[in-house]
Amino acid sequence: MAEPTPQDLFFTRAGLDEKRVARIVDDALLGADDGELFLEYRQSESFSFDDGRLKSASFDTTQGFGLRAVSGESTGYAQASELSEGALTRAASAVKAVRSGHAGQVAEPPAGTNRRLYVDDNPISEVPFATKVKLLQDIDAYARSKDPRVRQVSASLAGSWQTVHLIRADGRPVSDVRPLVRLNVSIIAGEGDRQESGSFGTGGRTGYTAYITDGAWQGAVDEALRQALVNLDSVAAPAGEMPVVLGPGWPGILLHEAIGHGLEGDFNRKKTSAFAGLMGKRVAAKGVTVVDDGTLADRRGSLSVDDEGTPTSRTVLIEDGILTGYIQDRLNARLMGMRPTGNGRRESFAHMPMPRMTNTYMLSGDRKKDEIIRSVKKGLYAVNFGGGQVDITSGKFVFTCTEAYLIEDGRIGPAVKGATLIGNGPDVLTRISAIGDDMTMDPGIGTCGKQGQGVPVGVGQPTLRIDGLTVGGTAR
Repeated sequence: MAEPTPQDLFFTRAGLDEKRVARIVDDALLGADDGELFLEYRQSESFSFDDGRLKSASFDTTQGFGLRAVSGESTGYAQASELSEGALTRAASAVKAVRSGHAGQVAEPPAGTNRRLYVDDNPISEVPFATKVKLLQDIDAYARSKDPRVRQVSASLAGSWQTVHLIRADGRPVSDVRPLVRLNVSIIAGEGDRQESGSFGTGGRTGYTAYITDGAWQGAVDEALRQALVNLDSVAAPAGEMPVVLGPGWPGILLHEAIGHGLEGDFNRKKTSAFAGLMGKRVAAKGVTVVDDGTLADRRGSLSVDDEGTPTSRTVLIEDGILTGYIQDRLNARLMGMRPTGNGRRESFAHMPMPRMTNTYMLSGDRKKDEIIRSVKKGLYAVNFGGGQVDITSGKFVFTCTEAYLIEDGRIGPAVKGATLIGNGPDVLTRISAIGDDMTMDPGIGTCGKQGQGVPVGVGQPTLRIDGLTVGGTAR
């Protein structure tokens, strides 16, 4: 059976008249600078398998709307989970307050697009419940059969199907249907009294089918087990200032957190970012080019259109070390005299949009990974990261390494445990001394938090050498 269309979900089933809704929106936004009605319907499910049994299974359906009116820097916003003309009329009355004494001209609408970066198929209805549970059972059995040191296996599967429909003051509707799935495997391995963990996740804007094939999920188990066994043989991490080589792919989360947030339009308009006022100036070493690209097909952070109806784009933020762009939503772009970049994002209808990253990554250089490793006499090779903290204003960060190795005389040495990277994002950009030719995107696991909202994102980078980075360790 075909999935319902936005017209079915928001008008036919809800009993709303599209023309009357458009008139309510027009009235609410009359005299405002910008705004929109954001309608959302979402199905989501998750499964958790732990210690050989299904621990939890959940399914949820949510729907609602958010109505926004923008006048100057002020925003009126009202949201409700009730899709009715009465609820919309009450919301319109509430957001009109922001227009008091203001007679703005509605901003130029987003450009139209027919681009589709992912299929509309609903992953939740694509695969039967029993098949999803069997997948998690197979993961558990396979992991335990691989090595006798495996003591605990945890696996999770999650999927969502989000339909959004926007109506703006210009009357042009914009719709998007967004699938999203994720598979994650965590393993604890032990030997004697010592236990260590490893994990691996993968996902994207596709259906479950891509991850149910043996090669996909077995590869995830193999990688999680590899990390656990590597950590089982790890030694205490050293401490001090030293060269650090970051591996390709997921280590780009450091770039995302320590640098990407500082390039978002709201922080720069308010001059609370360490990058504020530096447009056109050198902020990184030569050869460093960073982009935010929401147009990559099927990627976790990609969107055909953002949550304001603007088509996403490939935005060059830093080019050969020079700051050339910011990540922009419509409000901040208008106030800064710049163009929106398709980065207006929100967690759900209950939240206002703000400038957020999509897929943020650094482009490749011309150095080989082995050559970069050989250039380091004594340092750290960081391959995977866990949690971290960043101060947007100063750029200071602290990140925990979940997989890292010593570099000794140009060779990768033993794995280390307990290493943290401490530094300043803008300063780190100037300390990059070698850029690999192996840019890789992460496997599809990123979620970005900002002001209490979480949205899916992607990160990536090539192998990088950073000189003089502070490493916090556990060695005595």
